[in-house]
Order: sequence, then C-alpha cells, then structure tokens
Amino acid sequence: MPRVIVLGSGTPFPDTRRWGSSFLVQIGGEWLMFDCGPATTYKMYQAGFKATEVDHLFFTHHHSDNDADYPCFLLTRFDMSIGKENELKVYGPELTEQLTERIMGKDTGAYWHDIVARTNHPLSLYAYESRGGTPPRKPPKIHARDVTPGTVATGKHWEISSARVEHVQPYLDSLAYRIDSDEGSIVFSGDTRPCEALTELASGADLLVMECIRLHDDMADPESAPGKYETSTIGAGQTAADARVKKMLLVHQNHNLDQPEQHTKAIREVGSRYSGTTIWADELMEVPWG
Repeated sequence: MPRVIVLGSGTPFPDTRRWGSSFLVQIGGEWLMFDCGPATTYKMYQAGFKATEVDHLFFTHHHSDNDADYPCFLLTRFDMSIGKENELKVYGPELTEQLTERIMGKDTGAYWHDIVARTNHPLSLYAYESRGGTPPRKPPKIHARDVTPGTVATGKHWEISSARVEHVQPYLDSLAYRIDSDEGSIVFSGDTRPCEALTELASGADLLVMECIRLHDDMADPESAPGKYETSTIGAGQTAADARVKKMLLVHQNHNLDQPEQHTKAIREVGSRYSGTTIWADELMEVPWG
C-alpha cells in the first residue's frame, strides 16, 4: 500500500509544532513530494528520508508556505548526488518554470554560483568522489513544467491528474492533485475553499488530504476573507462527505487548533458532517493506511 509521510502540516505562521506544507508519498517504490514549505528538507531528513530519493515534486500553488524550501531541496539534492540519480521532474501551476529558472538557471539563477563552485573546486570534487561520484561533476538537470487541469504525469505504477481549486486567484493559480494507482487513490486539496472541482476530483478516493484551517465559527461570515478563500472544519467534513472518500487527513491547521479545547471542537465539527475515518495530521507522522 502507499506510504504517506507528513513533513509540513501548518500555515505561514511559524510554530514549533507545525509550519508550512509538504508531504511525501511512496507508490510502487517511487517517492513523490507535494509542496516544499519552510524547513521541508530538514524535516525530510528528520523523518529518515533523503532528498535524492525524490524524483517528482508537485506544487499546489506558490505561496511561500508551500515553496520556500524549494531552493534548499534543490541544492541539497544536487550536493548529495553521485551523478547516478534520476533527473528531477517538477510540476506546478504557472510560475513553476520561472521560479526554478530563477533559483538554478545557468548564469542567471540566484544559486548558479554555488553550482559553478561545486562542479569545479577540488574540495567539492573530493566530496563528490568520496560519496561515489565519478568526475566530471555535471550541473543538475531539473525538468520544471507549468501544468494546468487534467493529466499531469504518469509513472510506472501511478497517474496524477489535477483540478483548479479556488484560493487566491487571480494573483496565484491553485491546483489540487489526485494520485490513482493499483495501490490506492490519494487527493491533495492544497489550499482552497470548498468547491465543486475539488469534490469531483476527490470522488471515491481512499484518502483525502484536506485543508482545515479554522473552526466554523471563525469563518461563518461568508463575506469575510477567510470564509471566501479557505476551508473550515465544517467545510472539510462536508467536502469529504460529498466526495464519499474513505479516509481524510486534516492539514494546514491554524496553530490555535492544537490547543486541547479547540482541537476537540474541531474534530467534533468535522464529524458532524463526515462519518468516515478522520486523522489529525502531525508533522513527521506516517498516515495509517488500512
């Protein structure tokens, strides 16, 4: 069965318990990553995984709490490579290609100087050879692609499709992703308000990884900004119920929801709409599958 590891499960608010968004998924021996928020690379190693194990990265959108660690991940993956890894493929809404080029692009990328030094200086070449690399050391090849709703990518054992969800358009586009495989189906909502496109994408999924940022009372006013652009406890539960998903993982929680009283109320509100299995995400946890 698939493995789902929570690396980041919070919001832009920095907190020692949760911060930013990032998830690892293993299907058929391949590791995929969804979003790369603050400290993702560090938390990946805390959880016992290496940047070089990930060959596919999917961005839901380009808020900083979803992509701020992208430079660190790219540079770590390159620095720890021995030249035999698969070339990284990166997918996301508009700005994915631009962001990648601005980080690692030849001559113009913000970190191109680091690539030049590590592919030429004797000290870096020594470290590369000591890990098993064979000179010459080549710059990394990153295949970044802006994607739109529809089929996004396929692997040996999986296919990933996307739908446009509703968050902060027109400033940033936002996508939800669905993984379909013989081992199961998983949907990542990304950041969004409840919307028909997400419900359709998640229909019948084995697992829905769903934003749940605040209690219903904190978002009850439909004309407020949170009420218009994010998902509450009630909204998360209703989405899962409407999509008939088998299990839901609640993520992107506001830090206040970790307080015992608020946490209890949040679970109760979700349960008032959705009777399936609900899991409260904590960072570095592996999601129970069965």
